Amino acid sequence: MPATLERPIKQLLATSELPELGPGPRPGVRSKSELEAELKIILREPALAETSRELIRALVLLWHDHLEEAHTISQGIENADGSFVHAIVHRREPDFANSNYWWRRVGRHPAFPEIAKRVTNLLTQRAESELLANLVTRSEWQPSAFIAACESGERSDILREISRVEYEVLLERFTGAPIT
Repeated sequence: MPATLERPIKQLLATSELPELGPGPRPGVRSKSELEAELKIILREPALAETSRELIRALVLLWHDHLEEAHTISQGIENADGSFVHAIVHRREPDFANSNYWWRRVGRHPAFPEIAKRVTNLLTQRAESELLANLVTRSEWQPSAFIAACESGERSDILREISRVEYEVLLERFTGAPIT
């Protein structure tokens, strides 16, 4: 992604709180119409493929608790990236069984190694060895284990930070630039 997109995307993720593990809504999110207006301007970048534009839209809308809209977009993208976003939507609804179904459709996604690396760093810094052992095995991200952790309803603060990692890695994949 050209550097011109990095800053506006980061600004769209600037909320007072991280996204909920569930559907929300939470304070400080922006309206769908406001986000769509800004995204229309930001995503005019000719270097972005149409599918990348739509996936970015879906993730930004999902970040701001617009699950239905993110679901519609991700469901219409029939590849591993679309299935990845679709799985996150269902995890947040919460429809854990359906989320697991979509993770199986994702398969071994190219974003998993980077997610595993960042989650390992985060959980190592926080001395969360037990959670780390569940979520990253043999240096591989385990999305089904993350669903189970979310379903347990425990440790939501750290799980929300892990969810942020997913969003950031995916946005970097779709835009081609660091988002963190």
